[in-house]
Amino acid sequence: MALLAAALLAGCDYLPFGYTPIKAIVAAPTSFEGKEVKLKGRVKDITKLPIVDLKSFMLQDGTGEISVTTRGNLPAVSDNVALKGTVTSMAIIGGQSMGLHVKEIKRLP
Repeated sequence: MALLAAALLAGCDYLPFGYTPIKAIVAAPTSFEGKEVKLKGRVKDITKLPIVDLKSFMLQDGTGEISVTTRGNLPAVSDNVALKGTVTSMAIIGGQSMGLHVKEIKRLP
């Protein structure tokens, strides 16, 4: 019974654990390609290109940084953000990712 409860809670987005270190994604992009992850960190920089409707921000978590694209509102620089998203690369060549980023699915509280 305890094992079932732990398995159910592990998938809950609102628990304060289960976040993936950015360093792990950057070190092994092929392992995370197309997978959903939970990230949290501080916003370093934002980019908004209205012509192509692209909004992104750099997220740092103390282990590294990664670009996050969003269709939602952009956070402010220095905001703390938690989110759920999908890891995506433009291309992976020889285990190295080109254009590694996370597509935000939803912001977490």
